[in-house]
Amino acid sequence: MFGVIDGTGFEVLDDRFNECFIGHARVERLWSGARWSEGPVWFAAGRYLLWSDIPSNCMMRWDETDGSVSEFRRPSNNSNGNTIDQQGRLISCEHLTRRVTRTNHDGSITVLADQYQSKRLNSPNDVVVKSDGSIWFTDPSYGILMDYEGDRASSEIDGCHVYRIDSHSSAVSCVANDYVKPNGLAFSPDEKFLYISDTGITHQKNGPAHIRRHPVADDGTLGVGSIIADCSEGVFDGFRVDRAGRIWTSAADGVHCLSEEGELLGKILIPEMVANVCFGGAKLNRLFICATTSLYSVYLNVNGAR
Repeated sequence: MFGVIDGTGFEVLDDRFNECFIGHARVERLWSGARWSEGPVWFAAGRYLLWSDIPSNCMMRWDETDGSVSEFRRPSNNSNGNTIDQQGRLISCEHLTRRVTRTNHDGSITVLADQYQSKRLNSPNDVVVKSDGSIWFTDPSYGILMDYEGDRASSEIDGCHVYRIDSHSSAVSCVANDYVKPNGLAFSPDEKFLYISDTGITHQKNGPAHIRRHPVADDGTLGVGSIIADCSEGVFDGFRVDRAGRIWTSAADGVHCLSEEGELLGKILIPEMVANVCFGGAKLNRLFICATTSLYSVYLNVNGAR
């Protein structure tokens, strides 16, 4: 049923993309059956991948050792984005509870953030961890706009912002408040820049569908962001960066590969709308792709940034 499938492949738009893929490597569908796949995260020690099926209120687990898929957590509080911290613990964004959590090694769950200035967050969406241990996440309102991916509710905050959780004080600070719908985010390999996507076009006519690049200051604040790329197919949702600084981002027609300056180098075509990606495998040279109903993967001639 699964394996190499039609309707996939590499589309070269810039000669620099040729060095990124392996000529005989093909896209594989590893599993299908979700409602909306999101938030993949790789656990190297266990050789498995976790990801969210937001409307189904569960997290799924794919095992590299035998290719099996099982439920990792149900209910998942409509979890969305996931990442891993420096101690190998799962960090998750939850729509239903409107919080960011950490799953500890013993399975217990610690709430890292559920409010800002005594007001409930909207619905944390995606999350990354910096090398200093600080946790950065976006907070659009998708999880409270309808009952499909959370609970319909009014926003208690004056907008949709980007936040940072300090690794020492656990204080939550707002680092960007000029986004319509902040969504995916990732640091450059040297952590001098933070890339953030804005998917505001989903709920605002002629709204943004771009990625901005912000300089990161030593004190954990962000400089003014500049738009580096507008999405030509749908929106840029979740994305990750490879060691050379290229951005591998979701789009309506698959995965777009951008240079660190935002130039579109090429695409990995997928027959479903893609929501998020991550690098995995022993050498971080396997790109895992969460598309609408399915989990895909492909081996690349690049390595994900650690």
